[in-house]
Amino acid sequence: MQWYFVAVLLTTLTSSQGILTTLSQSNGGYKYDYATVPFLAEVFKLLVSSLLLWRECRKSPLPRMTTEWKSVRLYPIPSIIYLIHNNVQFATLTYVDTSTYQIMGNLKIVTTGILFRLFLQRKLSNLQWMAIVLLAVGTTTSQVKGCGEASCDSLFAAPIQGYMLGVLSACLSALAGVYTEFLMKKNNDSLYWQNVQLYTFGAIFNMSRLLLDDFRGGFENGAFWQRLFDGYSITTWLVVLNLGSTGLLVSWLMKYADNIVKVYSTSMAMLLTMVLSLYLFNFKPTMQLFLGIIICMMSLQMYFAPPSTLVDIPPAVKTAPESLREVSIERRTDS
Repeated sequence: MQWYFVAVLLTTLTSSQGILTTLSQSNGGYKYDYATVPFLAEVFKLLVSSLLLWRECRKSPLPRMTTEWKSVRLYPIPSIIYLIHNNVQFATLTYVDTSTYQIMGNLKIVTTGILFRLFLQRKLSNLQWMAIVLLAVGTTTSQVKGCGEASCDSLFAAPIQGYMLGVLSACLSALAGVYTEFLMKKNNDSLYWQNVQLYTFGAIFNMSRLLLDDFRGGFENGAFWQRLFDGYSITTWLVVLNLGSTGLLVSWLMKYADNIVKVYSTSMAMLLTMVLSLYLFNFKPTMQLFLGIIICMMSLQMYFAPPSTLVDIPPAVKTAPESLREVSIERRTDS
């Protein structure tokens, strides 16, 4: 399976995430406990990966599976990073508004490129660095509202703590992605075996979060498993299926492509979501959105296209070496 096919599929699924989540609301709120959705998505990914691993183990030769503790102990780390990241997100939103937070979130595009270079030792050309910065500019442009709106004034009105937490959030998001890619590529283990390890710890951490919420609430509504599917509709199950499928595609890209491809997929998905929202939710198109789409498409071309297609290099004129001279030879015949 080609990486660009997976990237397009990831873009499509990611763009529909926000739309499905919005459609799952009822009267502007959720009838279900939205904290159960990530938990069920992790369980879904774990079940699918376990099934695929079982099918792989039935074939010959057996897939490679490293079971030493020194290797397995590395897999909880992404879940821990994401857990810290989620708490930093909530802390950031206490200082900045939603629009500012979304714009600051685009910093993860650049921080991913930096960590990608530092920790994975992957060299990027100057043209690729320019493309990454251009992608961040394009996504930010599409999110900036008109200067006549109130939110425009709040962009630089937040306390310094909000901006520091925003930068930390972007770094943690990039670190989790880069570290996950390191795990997936550090050996030749089966992708499904690596997924089983990742999603086992992911399910454990999400379950721990649900238990902690119950404990803080004094188990007033009972344990989470007693109300796990309360308020679920077909749309809610589609949200779970979408979130789980997106995670499986991301792990495939981490194994066989890289973080930059994932960043482009999710960035393009954000723009696609905004375009679809124009028709589904009657959002008004803005000049910033169109400019952002154009800039991001230019960035996509700059990063992935061969340099020879981007720069017109005049063909070299071949000249004959000076040492080569035409020599005429006269034949003499004896009579």
